[in-house]
Amino acid sequence: MRITDLLTKDTINLSLESTSKANVIHELVEVLDRAGKLTNSDEFKKAILAREAQSTTGIGEGIAIPHAKTNAVKESAIAFGRSNAGINYESLDGQPAHLFFMIAAKEDANNTHLQVLSRLSTILMNKEIRNQLLTADSVDEVLEIINQNDVDNVNESDEESVPQQSAEDKKFIVAVTACPTGIAHTYMAADSLKAKAEELGVEIKVETNGASGVKNRLTPEDIERAEAVIVAADKQVEMNRFNGKHVIETAVADGIRIPEKLIEKAVKQDAPIYHADKNETKESEETEQRGIGATIYKHLMNGVSNMLPFVVGGGILIALGFLFGVNSADPNDPSYNEFAAALNTIGGQAAFGLMIAVLAGFIASSIADRPGFAPGMVGGMLATIGEAGFLGGLVAGFLAGYLMIGLKKILSKLPASIEGIKTILLYPLLGIGLTGLIMVFVVNTPVGLLNKAITEWLTGLGTGNAVLLGIVLGLMMAVDMGGPVNKAAYVFGTGLIASGVYAPMAAIMAAGMVPPLAVAIATTFYKNKFSPQERDAGKVNYIMGLSFITEGAIPFAAADPLRVIPTLMLGSAIAGGLSMFFDIGLRAPHGGIFVFPLVDGNVLFYLLSVIIGAVVSGLLLGFMKKPIQ
Repeated sequence: MRITDLLTKDTINLSLESTSKANVIHELVEVLDRAGKLTNSDEFKKAILAREAQSTTGIGEGIAIPHAKTNAVKESAIAFGRSNAGINYESLDGQPAHLFFMIAAKEDANNTHLQVLSRLSTILMNKEIRNQLLTADSVDEVLEIINQNDVDNVNESDEESVPQQSAEDKKFIVAVTACPTGIAHTYMAADSLKAKAEELGVEIKVETNGASGVKNRLTPEDIERAEAVIVAADKQVEMNRFNGKHVIETAVADGIRIPEKLIEKAVKQDAPIYHADKNETKESEETEQRGIGATIYKHLMNGVSNMLPFVVGGGILIALGFLFGVNSADPNDPSYNEFAAALNTIGGQAAFGLMIAVLAGFIASSIADRPGFAPGMVGGMLATIGEAGFLGGLVAGFLAGYLMIGLKKILSKLPASIEGIKTILLYPLLGIGLTGLIMVFVVNTPVGLLNKAITEWLTGLGTGNAVLLGIVLGLMMAVDMGGPVNKAAYVFGTGLIASGVYAPMAAIMAAGMVPPLAVAIATTFYKNKFSPQERDAGKVNYIMGLSFITEGAIPFAAADPLRVIPTLMLGSAIAGGLSMFFDIGLRAPHGGIFVFPLVDGNVLFYLLSVIIGAVVSGLLLGFMKKPIQ
């Protein structure tokens, strides 16, 4: 299969009208949709925006490659758009982007499709080809340029031979590249590293961890010969094989953006030595590179993301049970219903019973890898039993993780002959035992009392203080719309659900729904202040807002932050404050309007809270924006 089987005349636009990142994404999605390549353009656009939220696909050199692999794609395809004026795409080099290739891959795309898409990424690394595409006069000329340069590359083969022995003055290094989607950045980083290594007179072998699997896999001989290892990856790759080597760990974008710097560091062995069985070294290096706060946040989010399915599923099941009556799960109550009791058992006892243990287990495994999981799970379960709640689970997760780091350091001094016993016996025995004893005798009592005090304080909040809390949570939800501050508020709300406090979660969801709804309202009633593409994107935000997907407003905030963000924060603060004023509770931490019937309190007042917040922000945003010239 050739690239032009996916890039066709009806998916090329040589005269993009867009002037912003949000608009060009929308315009290219429309190109694919009109060509019949998508089953659901809104869902595909969501997937594209979700990928952009991870890191920009504006790779520099005037190129942007937005991409997504989703079941919203009917037929794998590539859309090409060109802007002669250039568009601010938040590219890695800070320069405008002119060439846009939007890659749409089916969820079940086979290796042939994925290899073609990666081949396109490789072609775009050639400056001469980029210049030809910039000056092409017709669609046919674009297709001819692509066809002429569409040749197989080494990324498609696992059979690339190990480089021959270098001359004494020539260094040899190895690298691994990987991105979450595994379509574009993986291969562009690989080609960028290889091109720069050739220019610097350095031999390099690069393994790609792409969507079609691992290609050009590094052999033990490659790793042994290498001066150092570059791991340019945004997802987990196999690391234990690099034990004892100098390893540079960085983002996949750096492989594209600063290959020379990475290669020079590798040649100089200017990187820490990786210890596969000494995770305390890895942890300290990561802390030094990321900062303590960012490292803790990473571990916390690993726990929270794995806990959320239990909270969401369990909370909704409990709320559904309440539709039969508040006490319908109580056998001694006249409203008792066997089905409602079963829902309460599944959601309340099983799902909610596990969620704190899951939180602690995945925090610990994020810190100490697999050996931390069992001690973390047990510590989290003890926090549940000891009524230390969500706070106890946080303590258990970090305690178990760093305790295992310490144990690994101590046990590393044991003879190599008992290496297997450490993993099978010593790690779980000592990890679970020590974590459990500390939780039972040291942590549970004081944290349990603190958890109880916080719960009682929140439950007994007067109206004024409750409204103030709702306002603060609303501001946090809108200030970065999916960023660390937003997530801190969300984690606060989900943690309180475990303690039986539901009002803050209701305020958080109401506030999180406001930004996309406000954008939708503004684009509907102030048409002269938004481009046609922005107005179309605004319509999608009605759906995203009602579904509690705050990120729908991000493109608008990124394009005009000084006007958009403060107005959205105001509406979210109003919604959060009103929700607390009306004393609304919510046991389900996600679902938007679809879980409104399950709220504790007056559902109409809850809906009114969201509407007032969205209307205030929407009208103010429309007033603040300047008309399009």
